[in-house]
Amino acid sequence: MKTTIRRMRPLSPNIQIYRPQLTSVLSIANRITGVVLSAFAVLLVIWLSAVATGPQAFATVQSVTGSWIGQGLMISALFSFFMHLSGGIRHLFWDAGYGFQLRTIYASGWAVVITSFMLTGATWVLSIYMAAR
Repeated sequence: MKTTIRRMRPLSPNIQIYRPQLTSVLSIANRITGVVLSAFAVLLVIWLSAVATGPQAFATVQSVTGSWIGQGLMISALFSFFMHLSGGIRHLFWDAGYGFQLRTIYASGWAVVITSFMLTGATWVLSIYMAAR
């Protein structure tokens, strides 16, 4: 009688055996930034409601926004916006049939990351400059 030993193997490729690649990381980041932007849309509605309610509600919301936690949230919202925007522009080129060579895929991926950081930084510096005037 022949005895066989069955090993329990995953039925589909397991994420633990793959190295993260720029394309997969950016795909996940694009989804996360979309969710983050949805959450910040709710906070935008709260801010607009405070503006419409009156000076006391507006001052309360502004004090939260002006705190270091609020500023961190604002930077993350801004970065999420630019990351999602840059990724969306990249996908528009893909939808038009451009940029599918491996070298171009990685170049455009790094362009999305670098552009997101640069636009976030530039917008933040510009807002500080405008607030100081």
